[in-house]
Amino acid sequence: MVLRPVQDYGVGPRQVIHLMVYFLPITLTFVLPIAALFATTLVYGRFAADNELDACKASGISLLTLLYPGLALAIMVAIANLLLSFHVMPAFVQRAEKSFKDDAKQILFRNIQRRGFYDLDGKYLIYADNANLDNETLTGVVITKVKDSRIEDVVLAERAKVRFNSNKRFNEVQIIAHNIYQIGFDNEEWFDVESLSFTREFPPLMADRIKFKKIDEMKKIRADLMRFYPIARKAHEVYTQFVAELLAQDICGNIADRNDSYYALYSGEKFIEFIAAQCGAMNDKKVELFGDVVIREYDSVIESDQVKRRLLRTLQCQRAMLYIEGEEFDPTVMMEMYNPSWRKPNGDEGRMAGRPRIRGLILPKTVTDRLETRDILKAVGTASIDSALPEGPSVKLAGLQSELERRIIVSLLEIRAEVHSRLVFGIGCLAMILIGVGLGILKKEGHLLSAFGISAIPSAVLIACIMSGKQISKNTEANAGSGILLMWGGLVFLYFLAGFIYYRLLKN
Repeated sequence: MVLRPVQDYGVGPRQVIHLMVYFLPITLTFVLPIAALFATTLVYGRFAADNELDACKASGISLLTLLYPGLALAIMVAIANLLLSFHVMPAFVQRAEKSFKDDAKQILFRNIQRRGFYDLDGKYLIYADNANLDNETLTGVVITKVKDSRIEDVVLAERAKVRFNSNKRFNEVQIIAHNIYQIGFDNEEWFDVESLSFTREFPPLMADRIKFKKIDEMKKIRADLMRFYPIARKAHEVYTQFVAELLAQDICGNIADRNDSYYALYSGEKFIEFIAAQCGAMNDKKVELFGDVVIREYDSVIESDQVKRRLLRTLQCQRAMLYIEGEEFDPTVMMEMYNPSWRKPNGDEGRMAGRPRIRGLILPKTVTDRLETRDILKAVGTASIDSALPEGPSVKLAGLQSELERRIIVSLLEIRAEVHSRLVFGIGCLAMILIGVGLGILKKEGHLLSAFGISAIPSAVLIACIMSGKQISKNTEANAGSGILLMWGGLVFLYFLAGFIYYRLLKN
């Protein structure tokens, strides 16, 4: 766990020391039981081999009395293991994540300084000739956008400013490039743009996984699935794709029903209306307009105490995009036009290079009225989508919806498996150590390490049952109950073996 951030992210020596401290409780959950097993096997083995056990029995001290120290150690280790796994280990892992999050800026710049580039969330590759952490600036910048192992866009920039916006769950890194030269591989056209800005999530050190959650956090997730960020993120992805398809359907209906009727979108400051020959929802939460796209852009003026619209300019292009942005329950629309020509009311005209954008447009009521609920999981349910989209969801939306449902099922199964596995291993520590005590006494004639080796075998069986049971429990195609049964079956086997060993001891 320490090597991965060092190799992948270029974490510095100070952060490595911090990470080692934060990951120590994870190590202790496995080290403590094995260390206690080794100690009890060795101590009681020597105790029996040196005839001290026989001397105590001859003095009238019963075997059960002599087992109290080992039993006390076993109980303490079991309690410590349960506390570590349910509370301490998740808390320290979250501290490690926070430490990594706080050092995200240094990690990004250090990677560019060391390797010349940084892979941002697998979507953007950022190259730079020089990275200056003091003023958060990159110079000689090349930014490539990658999708499905294919380069979609390349941006060349003299310099770029890097800004980090902290979020409770993750960092957002914003790259603002100036004096850029851009090529879009979809149209293979180069153009100059004054500036370009994009925002991405800075990838976490470790995924937001159930295995690193506290018990109370798992209970809250089970009660409200939107508390679990991977589910919330996927639900938001489904929701925005759903909104994009609703918007595309509404625009297409407007174009088909009323010839030369413009479709209107507005924000607090701007008002636009547009018409296009055709439109359609695309797979990346956007709506494509193509074929003689005409956009009229207005602003608001006050005349005679009345707010009126004033035409600023008319834009024309062959292609435009509408992107769904913003918060999950209050999405906004951003329009992007491809190399549009413009004409003002006074007769001035010209052409704009690149892809000018209009942000912050509000969804029309004809779309928002179909989003019946603010419960996002209910909003993206099969019944809601089928009723809002008469023609049915696209293949992309259906796939996202299916993936969300699968992730919900897997997360619930993981919570169940994780709780049972921690309980089984914690309670199993008691039997593991007691087995070590018993075998240390029984194998007093042989080498002490052989007793430890034999006593480690039942522990390995328990761990194998726990790991196998977790995998079976998380498998949606298998019976989750069989995985839980396998874990507890391993624990029953361990206690049965401990009972058999002490039966032999007391019998002799």
